[in-house]
Amino acid sequence: MKKLSYFVLLFLSLNNILFMKYLEANNFTDVKIISCYDGDTCTTSEGEKIRLACIDTPEIRGNEVNLEKALFARDYLNSKVKDKSIILKRITTDRYNRTVGELYADNINIQELLYKKGLARIYKKYAYQCPWTNKYI
Repeated sequence: MKKLSYFVLLFLSLNNILFMKYLEANNFTDVKIISCYDGDTCTTSEGEKIRLACIDTPEIRGNEVNLEKALFARDYLNSKVKDKSIILKRITTDRYNRTVGELYADNINIQELLYKKGLARIYKKYAYQCPWTNKYI
């Protein structure tokens, strides 16, 4: 019985290592989000700024401010990702040198969730980067 237990533990460990290698090879990384500034911009525990790909949420500052909706989107996003280990799929960087990527929590695509909840719109110019947008455009 002990040999079987060791085999199972070894198999699970190797499986986890292979899964992590797969994620890394496809630009997926496990990150911890410490805060989200607004509904589409977060910061990791490493200080990396993440711009959520393929969506746009109401602005907190700037020309087209909708503070009530913007704060609601930000607070909802924080409730889903803040202080949690999240899977990040890096896509590119933007003109502000932020990582543009998709966040996944418990196998849920956070960008799609924000869209489905009515807290974000699909950013059509960049929608091609996120295959999930095809079913909504």
